[in-house]
Amino acid sequence: MPLHIGTASWAAASLIRSGDFYPAEACTPESRLRYYAARFDLAEVDASYYAIPTPSQARAWAQRTPEGFVFNLKAFRLFTGHAAPPQALPADMRAALGERARVPWLRAHDLPGEVIDELWRRFLDMAAPLREAGRLGALHFQFAPGVTATPAGRRHVADCVRRVRARAGHRMAVEFRHRSWFAQREAIRSTLAFEQELDVAHVVVDSPFDHVHAMPQVWAVTDPSLAVLRLHGRNPANWGPRGAASGQRFNYDYADDELAALTPDIAALMAQAQAVHVVFNNNHDSQGQRNARTLAALMGVGP
Repeated sequence: MPLHIGTASWAAASLIRSGDFYPAEACTPESRLRYYAARFDLAEVDASYYAIPTPSQARAWAQRTPEGFVFNLKAFRLFTGHAAPPQALPADMRAALGERARVPWLRAHDLPGEVIDELWRRFLDMAAPLREAGRLGALHFQFAPGVTATPAGRRHVADCVRRVRARAGHRMAVEFRHRSWFAQREAIRSTLAFEQELDVAHVVVDSPFDHVHAMPQVWAVTDPSLAVLRLHGRNPANWGPRGAASGQRFNYDYADDELAALTPDIAALMAQAQAVHVVFNNNHDSQGQRNARTLAALMGVGP
């Protein structure tokens, strides 16, 4: 079954600055993506979480990657219960909001419904060129810790699914960040049934073991077309809401034996799903790229 292995972002400042992955001649956005895509067949676009790219940007990504390469697009942060600075909105929408945009942070409930609708339209329009080119893997929804396993939290998730399916029917992957979704056996059963009912791909999370704010590993397939494993590193000192900035929170270099221990579970996902995406989100320097290449070798895939 198709196994795609890659990293969250191919152009992080820390990665470029390290000089460990890209050669000197890969010094432009185009040349970096082409170099990356010659070595991996999956990339997660995290830029779309911070601000919505344009369709022309997505079209360029498609043109710079070969057949068989796929992108997972991370959903814009206002959709998933996170806050965003006004600067994250498109300039024309920010201007139309006037005084409402003169605050440090915005949440979805601070904005008129028509503004949220327009943000969704632009996000899905941006995804269209990738889908048309056969490069769209899934839309990745990483819900904020404030989205809990309550009726309100479930309505929020279901509304995101409704909006995506009403426009385009893209595959969706859902990652939760509050332990209430998987707090104990009954919660696990209920959450997996909920994901299966919505026909979304469950995301297996690898993070610091036994940390109060870390999600447990729940190996399961809820959408037979796709399963996702997302590896955040196992750095307990910097984890949680009061931890370090993301550059240090995800600062973790997986040992080869840690990656080897994951291979039987990845193989089990491959036996149940048509495609499996493994995304390394340990994005300090070139750790993610190095670990992705090691895992690909262990699984017997890749160039």
